[in-house]
Amino acid sequence: MEPDDGQWVRPAKDYASTRYSSLDQINVNNAKQLKVAWTFSTGMDRGHEAAPLYVNGTLYIITPWPNTLFALDAKTGAIKWQYNPDPSPSAKGVACCDWVNRGGSYAFGNIYYNTLDGFTVAVNATTGKEVYKTKLGDITKGETITMAPLVVKDKVLVGNSGGEFGVRGWLTAVDAHSGKIAWRAYSTGPDKDVLIGPRFKPFYSSDKGQDLGVKTWPPDAWKIGGGTVWGWISYDPETNLVFYGTANPGPWNSDERPGDNKWTAGIFARDADTGEAIWYYQYSRHDLYDYDGVNENLLLELPINGQQRKVIVHPDRNGYIYVLDRATGQPLSASPFAYVNTSKGVDLKSGLLQYNDEKKPRFGSVTREICPSAPGAKDWQPSAFSPRTGLLYLPHNNLCEDEEDVSVSYIAGTPYVGANVKMFAGPGGHGGEFTAWDPVNGKAVWKIKDRFPVWSGALATAGDVVFFGTMDGYFKAVNAKTGDELWQFKTGSGIIGQPVTYKGPDGKQYVAVLSGVGGWAGAIVSGGLDARDPTAALGFVSAMKELPKYTSKGGQLYVFALP
Repeated sequence: MEPDDGQWVRPAKDYASTRYSSLDQINVNNAKQLKVAWTFSTGMDRGHEAAPLYVNGTLYIITPWPNTLFALDAKTGAIKWQYNPDPSPSAKGVACCDWVNRGGSYAFGNIYYNTLDGFTVAVNATTGKEVYKTKLGDITKGETITMAPLVVKDKVLVGNSGGEFGVRGWLTAVDAHSGKIAWRAYSTGPDKDVLIGPRFKPFYSSDKGQDLGVKTWPPDAWKIGGGTVWGWISYDPETNLVFYGTANPGPWNSDERPGDNKWTAGIFARDADTGEAIWYYQYSRHDLYDYDGVNENLLLELPINGQQRKVIVHPDRNGYIYVLDRATGQPLSASPFAYVNTSKGVDLKSGLLQYNDEKKPRFGSVTREICPSAPGAKDWQPSAFSPRTGLLYLPHNNLCEDEEDVSVSYIAGTPYVGANVKMFAGPGGHGGEFTAWDPVNGKAVWKIKDRFPVWSGALATAGDVVFFGTMDGYFKAVNAKTGDELWQFKTGSGIIGQPVTYKGPDGKQYVAVLSGVGGWAGAIVSGGLDARDPTAALGFVSAMKELPKYTSKGGQLYVFALP
């Protein structure tokens, strides 16, 4: 782990994506004394999913569309400057799941982030002046960008969104200094487009062969097959590899796309300089349920069967936490962390998810009680890992659904889904959980249940305090070892942002989080959707009918500190 300077310059703090801070002024004994230091209203009321950045005495926050970047004085919250990228209003119409933005990165004196209408921008962190603005996506096809880029060496790594619009997924490297595209690796199509060459050595033979990104699809379906890259990227400086997941294949109606649908719903390891694929593993072959593989990949060293291994820990939407060998992509274990009936396990010999045929969505008939539902046992909301406890802290869902597949035709820039879905709370009747997970032994250590999906990120600290937020607006601190609640604060709206912590100019530890409900789970509030339509927001409204009784729209940064 890198030395901790008390700053927060990347989406997940470090390249290993741990969201762990070695700051310990705030600890289990004094967390109950936390008070609001200052607040800042963003002036927007759509879902706020971003993590603030803290760099040299300034906090940077990025709003949902129109994607304004604010630079705030870390002592007072006063605006130093703001940058408005002026994104196209048309992007709002093709954003599948609210107008969210998941944050930025700091490097070379610039803030790098993406706009909903498909641009990557670099902004001088001192002056707020635009350095460059590079167009990467095409909103006329339904292509947007919501993810937080990662800067690796001299490249800004960016992926697209739009899997529900039949776009073709990619990861693009932009030169950090010039803004020019250095390389682009597609998630479907011929090997030359996927950047598969002689260095590609996947662990399983089922991933070996020429142009599988074409041959595992019906003719030309790969061109509109999804596999977008809207989640998280990790980087291992030792091997110079980047790791990231690919999203669901499109459309959701899987009968429209027979085949393995490579390289969707899996993970790639690529050379950070050239983008060449090194290995790949598919979590959900021929995905049936919208189980994107884009969740975070934590790079850890763990004792596995008595041997210290460099691994990737990945909690997937399909309900399993995978531990993969970092060098080869070999799955070492895959343990369910939530209620799962869509599959009966993962066969480590073949690498295949063992689907339960009884729960397969079918054309013209409703398959009931599919668990987990389309947002998975866990969606984008990132987990944290504490090396002090050895535990992974998972904000996640407890949702099931009924689904009927229907026919669908591709029209550029319009939804391409082919399924009617109604979601509801899973076993126990609660919509979400916050789970402390032992990745070595593959079991939960403690759980906290919540009425709604826990849609915020997690933060772990050396004070043995873990922070997360709830959709009804509570920001919470719990004991990392026991899960006992230490403190909570009711914010003005639901929390779906990512908490961060930093050492301020006065040497004190602060904790910051954006409050502002929305995203896919909170669209019923941020988008004002009608609770009488259970299929709204791709069926999520059915599970969130009660949310408007507990929270309302908002957009506010909260910064907390000890007295």
